[in-house]
Amino acid sequence: MTNPDLASGLMRPIPRSATARVLPSPLYAIVDPDALATRGCADAAAAMLAGGARVVQLRMKNRTVREILATAEALRRLTADANAMLVINDRIDVALAVAADAVHLGDDDLPVAAARAIAGTRLLIGRSTHSLDDARAASAAGVDYIGFGPLFATTTKIVTAAPQGLERLRTIRDAVTVPIVAIGGITEDRVRDVLQAGADAVAMIGDLAAARDITAKVRRVLEAIGPPPRGDAR
Repeated sequence: MTNPDLASGLMRPIPRSATARVLPSPLYAIVDPDALATRGCADAAAAMLAGGARVVQLRMKNRTVREILATAEALRRLTADANAMLVINDRIDVALAVAADAVHLGDDDLPVAAARAIAGTRLLIGRSTHSLDDARAASAAGVDYIGFGPLFATTTKIVTAAPQGLERLRTIRDAVTVPIVAIGGITEDRVRDVLQAGADAVAMIGDLAAARDITAKVRRVLEAIGPPPRGDAR
């Protein structure tokens, strides 16, 4: 499906909050071994970075901590070489052990206050949210950014929340000042609409993982996003 803005040559500026500079890129690429067919996590991350990704999250569910740690160490080396941000999903211990830039907490992970007590200023902290109340609570708890979704139907993550849609994203944008990373069913043809609705970044898992050429896919997504507005340091 072709984005009408791109097809017509119109590239409307994408509004982004002043605090969006927490994230060095509007593309938040997620490496998840469950979404990758035969590719390894390090291989996929290297391909994403080669395409221009500057935020990479490692998401490994149902793996031993040793497996997660070994993969995180490999991704830390790759992201450091690319001057990119590494986010570790769920595991604050692994994030600290590999000197990651951020940890992303889900519903069953440590509360934000406990994570902050452990990490201090060594890690940025993100938090998954699925409703307006969630977003307000996470913002009040002092997170550096929130993940909000699922925005659209998705098969990549097991979620109980219904798809939230762009209108709900606009409501969240009006309610909080922290950066918003939208997630859930976001594909290349939807990225500009999502950012126009108020997200500071788009998290992508399945659409990247399914690409035959991940590097080229990331480049196309960044092209679809377009340049940042004037004055945006990114």
